[in-house]
Amino acid sequence: MSLLFAVDLLGVFCFALSGALLASSKRFDILGSLLLGGLAGLGGGITRDLLIDIGVPVAFDNPAYFVAPLLAAVVVKVGLLGPGRLRRTLLLFDAGGLALFCVSGTLIALGAGLNPIGAALMGVTTACGGGLLRDVVANEVPQIIRRDGGLYAVPAAVGAGLVALSWQLGHNPDVRVGPAEIIVIVLVFTFRGLALRQGWRLPPAGPVPPRSGEVR
Repeated sequence: MSLLFAVDLLGVFCFALSGALLASSKRFDILGSLLLGGLAGLGGGITRDLLIDIGVPVAFDNPAYFVAPLLAAVVVKVGLLGPGRLRRTLLLFDAGGLALFCVSGTLIALGAGLNPIGAALMGVTTACGGGLLRDVVANEVPQIIRRDGGLYAVPAAVGAGLVALSWQLGHNPDVRVGPAEIIVIVLVFTFRGLALRQGWRLPPAGPVPPRSGEVR
């Protein structure tokens, strides 16, 4: 098993756990848990593979990818993850999936022949796509656009950009997960965690309307 496959599969599991935890918080049944876990874990990668037209998406070509959402649903169902800090746990696994997927998605796109910019965009798509589908189906404001959720797409874009830049500079000609990519995973995870903790956010799209009762 290649390290790239292991990183990608771990990303699926992390995102699938975030989906199953969200389903638990919404009091969905086990089918809803599998659905949200599958969307979160597999949605970004399938979207990437369809966009770059590599043929059969990676997830459909290897049954191991579908074991991860099933395992995530079981982990949440049997209570291995306590409900006491459900949102914090959800965001923790979501950050892990984001870090893993921005790296694996970029590398897979580079291996398919995309240029560095296109590959980095596919890395961001892989990292953010599943979470977006998960939140939309669960009727949540997607993390990618929530102003109270900290920076989301920015850490993924930084990570994907660093991976693509490393390849462009010739540091990773074999398109594989090496020490530099592991460092990027840790960097993105830390960046996302700090963004959540410190409340870092992008500027609003326009003037912020006054709160009720506030005069400007």
